[in-house]
Amino acid sequence: MNVLAVFAHPVRDAFMGQVLDSFVVGAEAAGHHVEIADLYREGFEPVMRPEDYAAFEARPMPDDVLREQARVERADAVALIYPIFWWGFPAILKGWFDRVWCMGWAWDSPETPTSILPGRKWVVMCSSGLTERTYDKYGYREPFLHLLRVGTLGYCGVDDLEVRTFFEVDRDGDAQLKERYLAEARELGALELPGSF
Repeated sequence: MNVLAVFAHPVRDAFMGQVLDSFVVGAEAAGHHVEIADLYREGFEPVMRPEDYAAFEARPMPDDVLREQARVERADAVALIYPIFWWGFPAILKGWFDRVWCMGWAWDSPETPTSILPGRKWVVMCSSGLTERTYDKYGYREPFLHLLRVGTLGYCGVDDLEVRTFFEVDRDGDAQLKERYLAEARELGALELPGSF
């Protein structure tokens, strides 16, 4: 099966780059074909421009948007791999959603998503420099999951979603914890569910 890994971290050799690599290893070991969309290294333009409103005017979308949509359309499963910035996506990934997930492709109306996004397995692997205890102390978990499950992916009909948050990865700390996270990423790459991968 085809798997698209959307990687949105400004530093390729940061820990989340290792997460991407581990995910790819797991996916390929399970016999899947992996395409990587490395948004920073590929120079994806996240800022919306006037031509990005073409979907609202029944005109063709810009070529770079169509290329990203085609990547998703080729995929049976999609993994989003990124650090959490200010309780949400890095700007480049937010811009990817803003520009690529347009009306007529990802959604038709607030009540009616199109059929292109449902039917795929979606995996989110994100990192936080916080401890899990601090994350829960300040109530970060629910707003973050609501953004994913309702406000973004769920809004466009995605209902097969697995989310993993890797805590304390920005610290020079527990090597065993990081190894556990990398093992989880490999397992997620190999994950097979009926009707998905």
